[in-house]
Amino acid sequence: MPEIRQLPQSLVNQIAAGEVVERPASVIKELVENALDAGADRIDVQVAGGGVKQLSVRDNGHGMTPEEMPLAIAPHATSKIRDLDDLEAVASFGFRGEALASIQSISRLRLVSRTADIDHGWELTPGVIDEPRPTPAKPGTLVDVRDLFFNVPARRKFLRTERTEFGHVDQLLRKLALANPSVAFRLINNDKGVLDLPAADADAIEARIAKVLGRAFLDQAREIDSAASGFALTGWVASPQYARASTDQQLFFVNGRVVRDRLIAHAVRRAYSDVLHHGRHPAYVLSLTLDPAAVDVNVHPTKAEVRFRDARSVHDFLFQTVHRALAAPGGASAAVESVPHAPSTSVPGGEMSAARPAFGSPAGGATTGRGSQGYLSLLAHGQQPQGVPSGLGVAEPLPADEEIPPLGYAVEHLGEIYILARNRDGLVIVDAHAAAERVTYERLKSTYRERGLSGAPLLLPVDLAVSPSEAEAFENWQEAFSAAGVMIDRIGPERVRVREVPAMLREADIETLVREMLAELRRVPMAEDTVPRAIVDERIDEILSTMACHGSVRANRRLTVAEMNALLRDMERTERSDQCNHGRPTWRTLSIDELDRWFMRGQ
Repeated sequence: MPEIRQLPQSLVNQIAAGEVVERPASVIKELVENALDAGADRIDVQVAGGGVKQLSVRDNGHGMTPEEMPLAIAPHATSKIRDLDDLEAVASFGFRGEALASIQSISRLRLVSRTADIDHGWELTPGVIDEPRPTPAKPGTLVDVRDLFFNVPARRKFLRTERTEFGHVDQLLRKLALANPSVAFRLINNDKGVLDLPAADADAIEARIAKVLGRAFLDQAREIDSAASGFALTGWVASPQYARASTDQQLFFVNGRVVRDRLIAHAVRRAYSDVLHHGRHPAYVLSLTLDPAAVDVNVHPTKAEVRFRDARSVHDFLFQTVHRALAAPGGASAAVESVPHAPSTSVPGGEMSAARPAFGSPAGGATTGRGSQGYLSLLAHGQQPQGVPSGLGVAEPLPADEEIPPLGYAVEHLGEIYILARNRDGLVIVDAHAAAERVTYERLKSTYRERGLSGAPLLLPVDLAVSPSEAEAFENWQEAFSAAGVMIDRIGPERVRVREVPAMLREADIETLVREMLAELRRVPMAEDTVPRAIVDERIDEILSTMACHGSVRANRRLTVAEMNALLRDMERTERSDQCNHGRPTWRTLSIDELDRWFMRGQ
């Protein structure tokens, strides 16, 4: 058996480099973070050959003395921590003291630095100039890296094409630029300028976001600025309509550090769960600030992952904050938000006053009770709501002496699918089924959270033929069905009976509804023979979404003007009403100016 030996320091550094340096972008990340820790407010990055041939990072930070420079490239030498207490509350980006030592072990590195109190800098090139020597330099530090992995050919073989490697560098620098808006960044590739971002104050941060992610993101984004329980979350979340095919525009920062974290991703994804189209991904730029002692950034060699001391609190804070932001007015609704809200008017479901935000307001989100059924009551009883025009009014001008509701008044039910309405701005087009589905869903959610859904006995119970495994599943998930207001009994080895459903769903296709609810529940693995309450709570929204779909206005069911106006008023009081439960838009608006452009009026 081979004897145990102490590894040479050069090999130790190369092994460490394998953990820290995956590709040129990894080197740039470490060097830029060092520059930020040095107090730089301008960082210039230059690459050639995708960063494999050459890369450099120049900053205007504090710089280093000639005594510090040899230590900077020594293993585990750092100015960031002194003892265990510092390690448990790391507030800097780089702190492990292994980055420069690892980088110089697999490349040809040159280090130039100057402090502000002397008139020249110092240069150090390991293996060539082992002692710092004077050289002309600006205040700050330059780290120049050439021939990456020249002495580790096995690692070099795993690198991609020059274009791909530069793409990683470009994306990384854009993320770092968004995480540090007060710092100016410049990127040069093969002597050609690619990115030039001046330092941005609070008023200019949106311009930086537009330049990095594109104007389309910002046009669809909703700003977040929330703090609670020692956490602060700021940034932007894009409207569900801006959802992407990939996760390329999901940026999250923890105390200014770019991180990837499954807990964070899950919290944000869950906040989008009932407004995102299947297979699409949300876009966001978010920054979480918390006590450094409450987060461990030392769980990954590249510090790309973190661990929270109280993960559940962080998850709940993120979910609730993003969830509220998506419920607030924004995105597609912006086109009509400038229209004043309607004055106090009697409508199905209660009073809507100017003092209470109407469109997209969580406060008016999902009132319940017999008088709040809105268009659902109208569908059942053919009632005429108060406070809305009774005729189509195609030739009648909009009232000049009163405020017009944001979604206006209905004019026509086009193709028995789309509601055409008009407001002060122009034409509003609503998908009646999608809108009704959202309103019904929010009403069901509100009722469930306040007091649970109560079932109403069916005049004729519905018996279903099922397989033995389905019958057993109905029994196992009885708690979930009961919570949703559906009472089901097993009356045989392959037969169940539906006795109760929520009152608003008595006219729905009961068999299809119940089978789809079971299919949704069976997506969750069972734990022994019980139904964990946490699982029920997590799945109940999806169950209610299924129920809402069955209880909503169906296509090809013609609505009266009264019914259409009742639906429009319900939408104005319902949060997230610009998206259906499956992530599709519920309405669009065409302004008079847009119509004029269509028909070239004034041209």
